Amino acid sequence: MGLQSLVWFLLIGLAAGWLAGRIMKSGSYGVVGDMIVGVIGAFLGGWLFDLLGISIGGLLGSLVTALVGAIVLLYLLRMMRR
Repeated sequence: MGLQSLVWFLLIGLAAGWLAGRIMKSGSYGVVGDMIVGVIGAFLGGWLFDLLGISIGGLLGSLVTALVGAIVLLYLLRMMRR
């Protein structure tokens, strides 16, 4: 993975983490926490989409995949807090 790909991956993760926090109304984990949630969500979303046979390409597809993964991750984190 080149530097440019890494930067895009982190920016998409940050955006997905921030959007997921707003959608789930869970409050923010801060910039770094949102990025971590988004990046882990990107991996989780990619795994889930692959498992279900869903393929979305492009920058918007990457954002959607990361967003879905981040929402699932936030849901799981909420369940663990209870």
